[in-house]
Amino acid sequence: MGNDVPGVLEMFDNSADTAFMRAAGTQPVNHGLSKARPNKRFFVRNSILAAISLQDLAAVGEFLEPVALRERMLLQEPKRPLDHVYFVESGLVSLRVVATGSLLETAIIGHRGAVGASLLLGGHVSTHQTVVLFPGSAHRIRVEDLHRLMDKRPAIREHLLRYVQALGLHCAQTALCGVRHDREKRLACWLCLASDAVDAHVLPVTHEYLSSVLGLRRAGVTETLIRFEEQRLIRKTRGVLKIDERHCLEQRACSCYKLISSAYASTDAATSTLDR
Repeated sequence: MGNDVPGVLEMFDNSADTAFMRAAGTQPVNHGLSKARPNKRFFVRNSILAAISLQDLAAVGEFLEPVALRERMLLQEPKRPLDHVYFVESGLVSLRVVATGSLLETAIIGHRGAVGASLLLGGHVSTHQTVVLFPGSAHRIRVEDLHRLMDKRPAIREHLLRYVQALGLHCAQTALCGVRHDREKRLACWLCLASDAVDAHVLPVTHEYLSSVLGLRRAGVTETLIRFEEQRLIRKTRGVLKIDERHCLEQRACSCYKLISSAYASTDAATSTLDR
């Protein structure tokens, strides 16, 4: 999706976003969670892992395995047992419902989330397809190991449950958005949520992808993005989209953006107080 990204980046004067894009697709570094100094947190970016206590993080770190998230990599498939939970460090993952040859995206997961966290609700078989959209890295843990840790350390379960609640709202709101809101509002909402998830304003995304996962006509997506560009909200070229006027784009988004964003922000705020 983003094969031409490095050359395109020279057009965009934003060092943080450039660093994100150039890092995408590189092999993750083994940060040695279990051996890290107890007063350091620089080795995890995932919001869930970063929020748990140092003692709980050390316990989880014994079982974490760093993995590269490659573009189009399948992390979950419908009706298949869940083997691992992935704590996303960088990149973007698409959570989808697939039926009779069609698909619809219900949520996107970045460094604030975990793929496979639904196991906390008692499920052992995935109901979604989960695919890497933007390459990056993650730390994964076997489901049985995480279950044992949650039994011994209830605070870990509490942190994950709060995230699962926010993800559930995200999925439900996406379903409502698809039948209630127009194309422009939905596209603006998705772009803002994706930007939040990867913490960057440069998104390697195509018109075709947006059309397929949002259930919109490609011509309509192109028309709307051209309008956004004419209004100087975004710039786009060769499979890369750059958000220039984030605040204005948020104003174009439907109310779903604020509801979903607030749910994740509340989770972050709540988890930060659990270990005080």
